[in-house]
Amino acid sequence: MTPSLDRRRFLGSLAPLAVAPSLARGAAAPRAQDAAAAADDEGSIGKTPHTRFAINAEMWGGGMPFLRRIEESARLGFPAVEFWPYEGKDLAAIRETCVKHSIAIAQFTAWGFSPGMNDPAHHDAFEKKIREAVQVAKQLHCDKMTVVGGNDRKGISQEEMHEQIEKALKRVKPIVEDAGVMLILEPMNIRVDHKGHCLYGSVDAVRICRAVASPMVKINWDLYHMQISEGDLCGRLRDGFDQVGYLQLADHPGRNEPGTGEIHFPRVLKQAYELGYRGFVGTECHPSSGFVASARAVAAADRW
Repeated sequence: MTPSLDRRRFLGSLAPLAVAPSLARGAAAPRAQDAAAAADDEGSIGKTPHTRFAINAEMWGGGMPFLRRIEESARLGFPAVEFWPYEGKDLAAIRETCVKHSIAIAQFTAWGFSPGMNDPAHHDAFEKKIREAVQVAKQLHCDKMTVVGGNDRKGISQEEMHEQIEKALKRVKPIVEDAGVMLILEPMNIRVDHKGHCLYGSVDAVRICRAVASPMVKINWDLYHMQISEGDLCGRLRDGFDQVGYLQLADHPGRNEPGTGEIHFPRVLKQAYELGYRGFVGTECHPSSGFVASARAVAAADRW
């Protein structure tokens, strides 16, 4: 074999080695593009055309630090978060995180189950707490706060307890009207989650709020609780829509994201939209499929 032939064969054997790195780079580029596309797709999950969902930062993101839950909600494109009691939380850090990631706080809990405002002995404390919570709302740039009626009182009729809830709300009505912060009274359900609670279903809550007669005292209309308590979600929404201050959702049974239970949320949310609701809808549900997959299920409830 001649030297020139040996040289040609040697150079030819090197050619595949020279091409291999470029092929590897070419394979890596689509993978990087796919990852970027997936990230872009996830960032639009919460940008739904009709319904503005608020991720519940208490029930979503188990295992994540609280502020990280807010960041993840923003990363997925959701416009707001909600949470439960403000006590014990770093309010300045929450506000800073929300501003940094351009996400709102839809509502938080100002007064919980106990002590109940269905007892006149607690009305002084209720007023004091609402005055404090109004300042928290202003700090957080939030305009809605949930309040809860209270659990049953032994020997006291439901009618009497509801009367005391009404009186408590009337007492703080000037405070929230002056502040421009809405109190949203939440009826629960007693069949599954809150046995012994004194206020459930829409009928009594609507009657109480109509009696209070304030644009700043309305209902936190949790569709999960309403489904369990009374059903007929669209019809009840129509009947009491003048007193709807806020909507929340979870499917039933299970209290998980839409699509896991019996409620056809696209129809119910369409009804709310057609009635004129444009506020946030809180996702007070347990994600059953992880943060991202459950977020997609929430977004799917807005397709009609």
